[in-house]
Order: sequence, then C-alpha cells, then structure tokens
Amino acid sequence: MLQVYTGNGKGKTTAAMGLAIRALGAGRKVYIMQFMKSLAYSEQKVLQGFAPKLTLRTSGKPFFIAEEGTLSKALRDKLGDNVVIFPKGKPPQDYMELINTGFAEVRSAVSSQEYGLVILDELNVALHFGLIDREVVEELLDVVPEDTEMVLTGRDAPDWLIERADLVTDMQEVKHYYTRGVEARKGIEC
Repeated sequence: MLQVYTGNGKGKTTAAMGLAIRALGAGRKVYIMQFMKSLAYSEQKVLQGFAPKLTLRTSGKPFFIAEEGTLSKALRDKLGDNVVIFPKGKPPQDYMELINTGFAEVRSAVSSQEYGLVILDELNVALHFGLIDREVVEELLDVVPEDTEMVLTGRDAPDWLIERADLVTDMQEVKHYYTRGVEARKGIEC
C-alpha cells in the first residue's frame, strides 16, 4: 500500500515514525530516508538504535529552503541564516543534487526487497519545490515490491500522488502555539 501524510498541521513525521515502531514490533525491517533534513532531530537518536532492523538516512542540510514570496518578513527575519530563499522554479542546484543522491539510495533500498516498510519523509515538500521530478518518483512507485508498505510525508502533496495513494491523511492545523511565539521544543518538535 502507498500511504501519504500531508497537510499544514503538525504530526506527519511523528505519525510515520510511530508506524516505523509498529512495523519493527511486528518483525518488519524499516528503511527511512528523511529528505530536506540533517541529523538534528531527537527521534533520530532513538531510531538509529534499532539498526540493523531499521536504516535511517538523511538527505538535507541544517537549514530550511523556501521560494521567494512564500515567507513573511517576520518569519524570514526570525529564521535568519537558517533559511535559503530561491527564485520560484529555480531551486539551489546543490540541494537538488543532494536530494537526487538520497533518492538513488532509496531506489537501492527498495530494489533490495529486504524492507517491509519504506518511509520517504518530506518527499512531498521536495516534489513541491521541484527538487525532484515527478517521473523519478513515479518510476520508483511502479517497482515497489508488493509486500513493501510505502509512506510519503510532507506538506503540499501533489494531486497525482494523492490520487495514486491507497491512504491519505491530511493533517490540518486548527490551533498551534507557534502563533503565540513558542519556539520548537526539544523532544516535542525537534
């Protein structure tokens, strides 16, 4: 089955990591590629401890990227050097290469047929920003072994992916303490 967790609400990665724990508990091997993330999140420390039953890889840098015009001045000021802003349709080449190198690792993991669960965390965002081509992702989805569960997370899942998925969860923000100026808290958001 193909599962997609999307939407502007908190919890997409958290849900996928919970599914990873469930799969491990059922004796399945798990492969996780976190696109657009570096090794800076608390859950990664715990997940790495499940090796060799769980493989965790990252393909990102320790900053955010955003298209011009998508962030408010206040948010840009707040993020400072932690965000790279690029012109619409022209993402940073080095970031595209990083994402595509990570995706090549994913193809190898899927073709090995040793994983019962493959999680591509933040792949939806990479698709949205044009860091990876739809055709490349569709080619992978066409060759996923029948007994491998695929989970793709991130905001802005494209319509074609939502249509193709067997399960789609759209996490919607109803209320969030970020709007009151609460920063990401270690062990909760990061």
